[in-house]
Amino acid sequence: MSKYDFQITYLEFDPIRFELYLAEAPITSKAFLELLPIKRTFYHARVSGQEIWFDDLPTLDIIQENASVFVNPGEVVLGPSLPERSKTKNCFGIYYGEGKGLDACNIFAKVVEEDRLKLNDLGNLIWKNGSMELTLEII
Repeated sequence: MSKYDFQITYLEFDPIRFELYLAEAPITSKAFLELLPIKRTFYHARVSGQEIWFDDLPTLDIIQENASVFVNPGEVVLGPSLPERSKTKNCFGIYYGEGKGLDACNIFAKVVEEDRLKLNDLGNLIWKNGSMELTLEII
């Protein structure tokens, strides 16, 4: 694996790279990488803040790990299948700015610092223009 673990690619723009939280969320990180590559339509959040997300992540049979509703700008989250009551089950989100989740999600990665502005631009693009198809892939 490279220094960075996965990336988002879209249209003609440069990829946006992310690093996994391997120490804090090893089970989530491994399960997520096994899904890649995937292509999904991302939407802008209405309630949780500056976040792009989708809600049709394949079911990952994992528990909560490094889970919180409090997410830092640039962090990546996914909703685990357990506990069963989770409102974020099968959701995937990337916070490009301030926000707070609707329920605890597993926080398992962050954008690399050099790509933070590209992530902000992508978030604002989706916010202003609507949904966009993005590809997530291992680097």
